[in-house]
Order: sequence, then structure tokens, then C-alpha cells
Amino acid sequence: MKFGEKFKDEMVPEWSEAYMDYGGLKHLLKDINHFNTHRKGDIENQESEIGKIQHKNSIKLSNGKLFIPAELGKNEKSFFEKLDNELEKVNRFYKDKVEEAKGEAAELAKQMEALIALRKKVKERDTKGDKAASSKVTSPSRASSEADKDQLDFKEEVDKFGENIRKPASSSSKNRDPSLGDHGRTPSDVLECVKIQNTSDNPKSSVERLVLGTTAKECSFSQEELKEIEEKLKKAFVEFYQKLRRLNQYSFMNLSAFSVILEKYEKITSRKVMRLYMKIVDNSYIGSSDKVTSLLNKVEATIVKHFNSERGDDIKLVTLERKREKHSIWFLSGFFCGFSVALIMAIVLIIQTRKLLGKEEATVYLDSIFPLYSFYGYIILHMLIGAANIYLWRCYRINYLFILGFKPGTELDHKEVLLLASGLAVLVLTACLVQLHIRMDSRIQEHETFVELVPLGLLIGLVLICVCPFNIIYRSSRFFLIRSLFHSICAPLYKVNMIDFFLSDQLTSQTQAIRSFVYYICYYSWGKSSTGRKMCHVSDVYIVFYYISAAVPYWIRFFQCMRRLIEEKEMKHGFNGFTYFSMLLSVVFQSTFRLRKKTTWKVWALASSGVAALANISWDIRMDWGLLQMKSRNFLLRDKLLLHHKTAYYIAMILEVLLRFVWLQVVLSFDMRPLRGKVITSTFASLEILRRGIWNFFRLENEHLNNVGEYRAFKSLPLPFITDDDKVGKNE
Repeated sequence: MKFGEKFKDEMVPEWSEAYMDYGGLKHLLKDINHFNTHRKGDIENQESEIGKIQHKNSIKLSNGKLFIPAELGKNEKSFFEKLDNELEKVNRFYKDKVEEAKGEAAELAKQMEALIALRKKVKERDTKGDKAASSKVTSPSRASSEADKDQLDFKEEVDKFGENIRKPASSSSKNRDPSLGDHGRTPSDVLECVKIQNTSDNPKSSVERLVLGTTAKECSFSQEELKEIEEKLKKAFVEFYQKLRRLNQYSFMNLSAFSVILEKYEKITSRKVMRLYMKIVDNSYIGSSDKVTSLLNKVEATIVKHFNSERGDDIKLVTLERKREKHSIWFLSGFFCGFSVALIMAIVLIIQTRKLLGKEEATVYLDSIFPLYSFYGYIILHMLIGAANIYLWRCYRINYLFILGFKPGTELDHKEVLLLASGLAVLVLTACLVQLHIRMDSRIQEHETFVELVPLGLLIGLVLICVCPFNIIYRSSRFFLIRSLFHSICAPLYKVNMIDFFLSDQLTSQTQAIRSFVYYICYYSWGKSSTGRKMCHVSDVYIVFYYISAAVPYWIRFFQCMRRLIEEKEMKHGFNGFTYFSMLLSVVFQSTFRLRKKTTWKVWALASSGVAALANISWDIRMDWGLLQMKSRNFLLRDKLLLHHKTAYYIAMILEVLLRFVWLQVVLSFDMRPLRGKVITSTFASLEILRRGIWNFFRLENEHLNNVGEYRAFKSLPLPFITDDDKVGKNE
């Protein structure tokens, strides 16, 4: 791999603008080479001329700066000016991040000191009964010596921790880090200055925070509280360690880039400048500071000592996993895709050769089982579009793992999602083919009772696979999806994260799939006659659930927006909640009109759907995609764009408007021959899934660019302790 490709591949995507502009400097070198090639004649004249230029225009190091002769060409002067600017840029960014890391290290030191004190207090409380019993037979002098020993142990542990996470302890009090405090303090003194921050993400904690309006609570000194705090602080240390690793990598890659680009310059111009300029680089902040390496070693030692018992587990804890490419995934995906095409052709041939569409009984049967299999069709289509989204995000280096909160090394890439989608398609199409063949073949209709259970068996099997506790079929991804789905359904009892409302948005585009699932329940619960399956549509119970199922995703998003409005106090979440509430009303009125076919309901459906569509279009394009910026240098777009062609953004906005108004067909009942009945419904449901796929890409692109603008590449985890600096200062 060429260095330029490796340099780009190793970048932290959100810090890309802070790296040395290796590509820009290479472009300048090409200009220099092009100019020299045209200026010199043949190769022999070029070599003799270069010798004269080297003698006359020698570059020297003077007072720590590079001396550039006035006679040097304009392109070469531009090269060194840009090189200086890039060095200044990376130095400034690196220094800011190091200072930020030092501040975080100091805060973690306070947190760790409080944890050590809490461990001592919990241990004292657990052994208090034993000490009270033993004090009856122990002399006062011995009891006093045991208390002194416990206090000495606490001092020694805090001192050892101070040597790990801060500067090495000095015998002189003048050289001691002020944040370390007076180690003469007891655990009780330390804990007097802190409170527990209630950051638990569960319904009880959420209600307490919303009702009481506070997150602070007193220590209870219980084992459960201690374990919870240890887990939170361990996550904070691991996240900090990962940040230090990437910062260390940032330094290494930029130093390597300076070395490589200067080597290329020497090769093109034959001027020996690399050694001279690298002295400047090595003496700069990014080349001379070893603070990050020191912090890395100390943080790793702290994690090993205070949070784990085995070294192997510690290494896994602080090391990012890299997924290995498996060629078998591509093979199986291709095989399943080809198999799916063959099965589709087989189903079409059965329908055509047996002329099922021309027989009333067969048409009724096909109409009754269509929702059972279209349910899977919507899911498979969504998975295929999701695979395309992941592929595009990776192509344009959109850090979807960080944005959506996936654990590195456990996420699914586009090949794996394609494999799951194609594998599911094979199962569904095989089941459909078997059911049609047995149901329509009079010679084997005695198996009809069993074949009717094929769709239900398929659904139960898929549910069991999703909740399977064994480490097969991407267990971590399955559980991550289930957990996020549970948090979404239980909104607003859980804090709303990006993955929660992103997943809920996907559900709003799967309204027809949710209704098909309700039809599953009706199909296997009501009506026993041979044509009784379509009786679901005249069942009052089914109609009620038909309303509710379509409204549920919008209720979820509405509650999530209200939760964010209360917590973040930003009115934009209130307006976003209005967009989902308007969609909820729109779905209710459309569903009612579809079932009742009255003019009054038609007017309400038109009015509510028009308001909902306009509100959602404006929110999607302006807020979610960040487009329609009037003062942007890109007309009606935004200043920063990842796609190379602006036309793609304009097309996406036009499609957003058109696909948002597909509901007009439902209300106005356009004549769309040869499409009929459920085929029309499925077509427009598929178009909505396609619209969601387009929305997904531009939504995460905008989020990624916002992160890039703020250099936000790591999660900000809440710390378990709230420290009172005023009390700390008084006690110290």
C-alpha cells in the first residue's frame, strides 16, 4: 500500500482537516517536477544545471529556521511556505488535544481517588460487624494500631495511584501535583467532597431525573453501588485510553508524512533538505512532546491494576479489535442472490403456467397469503438498502460506527448485511414456493393443513434466531439491535441516543410491514373457512390494531422528541415532535378513509397529510440534511459536501419531495393500470423504504460533518462522581 493511501486510511475521520495536507503538498511537488522538466532540456543538461543550482541556491538551517534563497523558484517557495503552515497547523491541533487530555487525566485522577476511598469505606462497612465483635476481646491499643494500619493502607494506595496517573511523586511538597491533595485525608474526608452522579439508564432513574430534576445523590456505601461506579469509571478510562492511542497515532502519522514528502522533494530537486527540515519538525511540539506516551502507559497501568485481575483480559479491554475479511461471505452472498433469482422465476412460472391469476379461488388465496410474505419482502428490501448505505458511508469515510455507537470490531459491514438479506430471501422464497405448489396441486392437497403453518414456522424460527443466546449469527449485533429496539419502544423511559431515534425513524418507514405483522396474528387467530382469511379486513379487532400499529412508530418518535425537549431545553426538538405528531394524525385519517371511503374523511386525510408532508420535508432537508443554507457558497446546499457532484444533492431533495407525496395515490385513488390492490400498496411501501435509504445517507453525512467541524471523535461518558472543588480546596 502506498503511503498516501495508508495515511488516509489511518486518519481519524473527524480530525481529517487537522492532518497535514499530504495531497496538497504532493500536488505542489508535481508542479515543481513539471516546471523543471520543461525548463531543462535533455537529462544530461538537467543534471549539470541541477549541480549549478545546488551550489548557488543551497538551503540552510539558520536559528532553528530554514533559510530559503531568493533565487529559488516560485513553486518551491510555495512548497516550503505550505510546509511551514502545515507544521504550524498540526502543532496547534496536537497541543490543544494534549492540553485537553491533561485536563481529562486530572479529572479522572480525582474520580479514581474517590473510588479508592469508596472501596475502603465499603470494606469497612462490610467488616464492621466482625470488628465490633472482636473489639470485645481486643485491647484498645491493638484496636488503635489496626485503625492506624487501615489509614496507612489508604495513603499508600492513593500515593501509588498518584504515581500512575499523575506526575511521579516527589519527596518535596513543592514539586507535588496540587490535584493530588493532602494524602493525610481519610476516606471519609475524601467522600465528604463528592456525590454520586445518577447516570443509570433505566426507567426508574429516568423518572427520578425528570420528576426531581437532580442527578446527584449521597453515597450508600453498598456493594451494588460500588460495582456500578467501578463499571462506569472503567468505561471512562478505556475511552480515554482509546483517545490517547489515536492522538499518539496522529502524531506518528503526521511525522511520517513530513519525512515522506521531504524525501520526495529531495528526489525531484536533488536538494538535500530532509535532514535539515526534520530537525525543525523534531524540535516542534508534536515532535518533542512525550506527554501522550507517558499518559498512555500510566492509564494502561491503572486499568490493569484497579479494574482487572488478569493481564489477558486487560489487553483485550484496551485494544481495538480489527475484523478479518472473509472471502466466504462474498461467495455465500453471491450464491444466495443467484438462488433467490431462480426461486423468483420459479414462483412466476408456477403462477403463469397454472393460470392462477385467472381462477377466482386461487386469486383469493394469493390475496390472503400475500401480506404474510410481503412482510419479509419489506424487511429484505430495507436490509439491502442498508447494505448500500454502509457501503457508501465507508466509501466517503463517514464514521457511522462512532455516530451510531457501534463497538469497533463487532459491527456488520455491507457484505455481511447483504449475506443476511440474501439468506433470508432464500428462506422466504423457498417457503412461498413450497406452499403454492402444495396448495395448488390437487394430488398432494392432503398436506394443506401443515403447509398453512409454513409462514408461521418461518416467523417463529427467525424470532428464535434473533434471541438465540449462543455466539452464532452475529450475536453482538443481534443483541445490540434488540436492546436499541427495546429502548425505542419504551420511550421516553430511556435516555434517547442517536441509535435509538435513528432506529425509530426506520420503523416509521416500515408501517406496512408492521401492519403485515398484525395480519399474521389475525390470519392464525380469526376465521376458519377456506376463504376466511380475508375476513380479517371486516373484523373490528383487526381494524383497531390496524390503526394502532400504523401509529406506534410515530408515537415513539414523538415521545423521544419530548424527552429530548425536556432534557436539552431546545425548541427544535419540540418542532421535530410536531412533525411526527402531524404524521401520526395523517396516518390515522388516511387509514380511516381507506376503510370508510367517505368524503369527510377524504378532506381530513388530504389536509392532515399535506401539513405533515410539508413539515417533514422542511425538517428533513433543512435540519437532518443541513441543506437549503441561503448563505452557502454552494447554491441552496451547505458549505461542506462529501459527494463530488452537487447534482446528487439536488436530485435527493427533489426525490424527498416527490416520495413524501406518494400518499396522494391513497387518498385520490389514481388509475394506475395494470397495478391493482395490494400490489399498489406494496409498491408505495417500497418507495417509502427507498426514500428512507436516501435519508439515511444524507442524515449521517450531515452528522459526520458536524463532528468534523468540532473535531468530535470520541464519546463523552458521564463520570460517576460529582466533586466539590470548594470543599476540596478547604480540606486540602
